[in-house]
Amino acid sequence: MHYIITEKNTTARRIAAILSGGKAERVKVGNLNAYKFGNTVVLGLQGHIVGLDFPKEYKSWKDVPPQSLISAELVTVPLRKDVVATLRKIAKDATLVTIATDYDREGELIGVEALRIIRAANPHVKADRMRYSAITEKDIKESFANRTTIDYNLAAAAEAREIIDLVWGASLTRFVSLAANSLGSDFLSVGRVQSPTLALVVDREREIEAFTPKKYYEVRATASVTTRLGAEPRIETFEVKLPKKFWDRTEAENLIEKIRREAAQQAGGGRRELVPATVVEFKVRNAEQKPPIPFNTTGFLSAAASIGFSPMRAMRIAENLYLRGFISYHRTDNTVYPETLDLRGVLKTLAAHEAFKEHAEALLRREKLTPTAGKKKTTDHPPIHPVAPADAEQLDADEWRIYELIARRFLATLSEPALWENVRVRLDAGGEVFEASGRRLLRRGFLEVYPYAKVEEKGLPKLSRGDVVFLRLRVEEKETKPPKRYTQGALIKEMEKLGIGTKSTRHEILAKLYQRGYVRGNPLKPTKKAYAVVDSLRRHADIITKPEMTKSLEEEMNEICEGKKSKGEVVQRSKSMLAEIFKEMTARKEEIGEVLRAGVSEDAKLGKCPECGAALLLRRSKRGSRFIGCSNFPHCDFSLPLPKTGRIVMSEERCELHNLPKMKIVNKGKTWRLGCPLCSWMSRKES
Repeated sequence: MHYIITEKNTTARRIAAILSGGKAERVKVGNLNAYKFGNTVVLGLQGHIVGLDFPKEYKSWKDVPPQSLISAELVTVPLRKDVVATLRKIAKDATLVTIATDYDREGELIGVEALRIIRAANPHVKADRMRYSAITEKDIKESFANRTTIDYNLAAAAEAREIIDLVWGASLTRFVSLAANSLGSDFLSVGRVQSPTLALVVDREREIEAFTPKKYYEVRATASVTTRLGAEPRIETFEVKLPKKFWDRTEAENLIEKIRREAAQQAGGGRRELVPATVVEFKVRNAEQKPPIPFNTTGFLSAAASIGFSPMRAMRIAENLYLRGFISYHRTDNTVYPETLDLRGVLKTLAAHEAFKEHAEALLRREKLTPTAGKKKTTDHPPIHPVAPADAEQLDADEWRIYELIARRFLATLSEPALWENVRVRLDAGGEVFEASGRRLLRRGFLEVYPYAKVEEKGLPKLSRGDVVFLRLRVEEKETKPPKRYTQGALIKEMEKLGIGTKSTRHEILAKLYQRGYVRGNPLKPTKKAYAVVDSLRRHADIITKPEMTKSLEEEMNEICEGKKSKGEVVQRSKSMLAEIFKEMTARKEEIGEVLRAGVSEDAKLGKCPECGAALLLRRSKRGSRFIGCSNFPHCDFSLPLPKTGRIVMSEERCELHNLPKMKIVNKGKTWRLGCPLCSWMSRKES
């Protein structure tokens, strides 16, 4: 029997339908749905079926020193016993196994894990590999006809990351949690990728806090000039300014007086509110705005964030669209369409939809298609693009918005540049040169189909050298601005730039920062707990917070893929590095604990007790239930109940009446907006 192993049941069903011409019969293999045609069975797994863990004797956080986890021999444990049993069952009559999981490191490892289980029961079974970037009839049939060998190096790189992240994360998380006495569901997590990402957020917040706004002044003016619209004269106005800052208001005001005096002398005396200025330059230049480059994962997540999707949500929707055959594989670093990609075929697909028809057909009429290209070129998967027509009736509202974003991005990459008319004017008033610039869109180009790019026009009247305009001068007070907090999209881009994480993990790391209570809001603001964790690591294990550390390990994992290094030597190097870190941290455990406990304590303070004025704290009872209680207990027994389950997310927004942070409860993907806990409690009490 020929078994085809896919990553999910959805993929199995689609591949079976394509390869069988729709004649595959659904059957049960063990507890799993499978699809049979002829002598072939297509079977879908459910992601990783086995995982790595520490032996049972290492389970106790309090009894086992965290550093001992570094040298522990990891064991393989079944994550889905029913799937493992099914793989052992099919091994009995399997003559050929085709791995058809997603073609990336994780997908290769999932396939190899399945093959190991099958070969443990049937060592002689043959195996090969399907590699595809979209679940379409063309891609699947071509992939099946051109099956290749399994890439064990790719799987080894994924396994190396799994081992390294488990050992680093588990040992460091236990250490800081024990040091801070934050156990149970309140544990503090530390990770090889998570910690340098958190450090970026904390460092940016520190820059903002340390920033001292400085006042400066600009000399600006409203310029007015008389122009003609046909035979009728009209007055047009526009804004100009001197291209320099003044740190002293008096200096700016004195300059205005000087300009006025110069103007009065030239006009024969008399102070004037309107100062004449002569046009010394009026330059018009056309410039093209290039279309955007194709979507890789980071570019897609950043664009999705700009229209209101969190990276985690955007990836979840993209995966669903990929599995249903609407878009190509959504985990890719590639920003260059391969020559093998049928661009006209994709355009014909989009032309079937009314929303994209006009633009797609216009592109199809061109003799040559010249797409934009980014700097990253890989050979595993093409940039993200649509592969099948979809409309708002097939998809829910959010799925359609993501599909439309991807479709419009593809069309934009094949479109002509937008053309802008850029205007620069320079005016001389009393020997001082004022400037203004404007821009007008002459040709929309790719902007016609890609509405996500900003289009801001700024008009200026048509002037000629020597023309006279009149200025109404003023001084405007400004302040220097601190750096901006990272938005989710900006942080994903920065992680890619610094080599932190991978295309497949960055959105998950970001979600973990929220889940562990290290950041709030978007843009991201770190909590006091985040400060404490980063400060502790910086003082005693600085390397953990450095992007260079995780980047170097990622580069070594790439060398595993290329066959230049073995999984064993990369894992061993990372363990040696971690052992050195623990020497310093163990010697400073008490100091680290003090810093962490102070940070956790600060985050627990929500506001003032309405009865005695002491601090209100997030607390847990001996039975584990959560509540808000007064720090002055037992002298004050004021308390507020909180929901028993779900993750508490505190907003930056505070109740105007009680000055308590507004809260929401996230449980199994659903969100309940609790609001002010005191208002909520009073409302329930009254009802």
